[in-house]
Amino acid sequence: MGRQDGSGRQVTTTPVDDSTATVLHIDLDAFFVSVELLDHPEYANQPVVVGHRSGRSVVTAANYIARGYGVNSAMPMALALRRCPNAIVLEPHMGAYQHYSSKVMAIFDDFTPLVERLGIDEAFLDVAGARRLHGSPAVIGELIRARVLAETGLICSVGAAATKFVAKLASGLSKPNGLLVIPAEDTIGFLHPLPVTALWGVGAATEEALTRLGLRTIGDIAKTPLVTLQGRIGDAAGRKLHDLAWGQDPRTVTVEREEKSVGREVTFEHDVTDVARLRSELLRQCDDVAVRLRRAGLVGRAVSLKLRYTDFSTVTRSRTLAEPTNVGRRIYEEAAVSFETLAAHGIRVRLIGVRVEQLSDSDGQGLALWDPDDDWREAEKAVDSVSERFGRGAVQPASLLRPHLNRPHPNRPAPSPPGPNGAAGG
Repeated sequence: MGRQDGSGRQVTTTPVDDSTATVLHIDLDAFFVSVELLDHPEYANQPVVVGHRSGRSVVTAANYIARGYGVNSAMPMALALRRCPNAIVLEPHMGAYQHYSSKVMAIFDDFTPLVERLGIDEAFLDVAGARRLHGSPAVIGELIRARVLAETGLICSVGAAATKFVAKLASGLSKPNGLLVIPAEDTIGFLHPLPVTALWGVGAATEEALTRLGLRTIGDIAKTPLVTLQGRIGDAAGRKLHDLAWGQDPRTVTVEREEKSVGREVTFEHDVTDVARLRSELLRQCDDVAVRLRRAGLVGRAVSLKLRYTDFSTVTRSRTLAEPTNVGRRIYEEAAVSFETLAAHGIRVRLIGVRVEQLSDSDGQGLALWDPDDDWREAEKAVDSVSERFGRGAVQPASLLRPHLNRPHPNRPAPSPPGPNGAAGG
């Protein structure tokens, strides 16, 4: 979690018993900016943002110095430059990011075959079987950090813990350029003082519901009767948050099958400024992607939103889910979070698209235990059954039935190219 500007940083500086902290989460720090600075070391101590300077562009990534001025990824470039007038703006180079991502992931693979890639700049590693060859989890973390720096010039932060959830929290708190180890026996003491927003699945609406119960820390959630939580935020979500608050996360590091994605995007005949019309199109796309995932027996862990503006500048924003999904409502909610950030300051959109990535088979995912979307999944499966009998569109969300809502030009659908999307959050 960690603050975006690196303040509040925590790192492990004294020896700890890390024998139980065999799950590593490794995140490259300010990845896009760091790659650009390899060619511009003269800007290393200045605020730097990656993006285009055009009026409708947004920030793709910002280094920690720029974040100290309140500049964040997905922020309109004009606003970023008002907050930090002396920021250096560097153009993005996606090919370079892919190149360095491949080099870093290859380093991870040298230490363990159990590498779960979460995107272009982060991964989980299970190093339980690598200790005899490489040393303790903390040692492995430091060896990886040293190799990444030596072979690429990039820095990364590492969280080591007994579970994926805690490891990811630890890496966020150790940013930038740190390592934080949380032994299993220290998990509760580490978790309970943290704010409720540190829990996966706690967005603005859930935070508000928890605040109304007087719950502000993870410890507050842990001490709240399960039935009380479930009565306020639902059975599945209540169970999930309660379990996480007690450090219970049964997920293991999983090597995904060959990277694939399912997406949908459209180019409009005329630029669109109506946010409601864009939301409607986004909902339509998310529903379609979910149907395609279910038909293929797949679930995905990352949801990426893509917008192209009137000046042809393009921004993608990706969110990683706590659990993989093929539920249209969940896909839309994640994409909408990114969309609302981008749409808040006014936009003229030529293209909008959504893509679900990091796919795996839906069988054996433990969805019944860890999925807060059971009700929506059953409803959407029922719609699938009706659609199979009467055709697609026989049943759909009411918001998609209004004919005045914007539709893309029928002769101009844009193909959805595969490949990494998303602004680097590290």
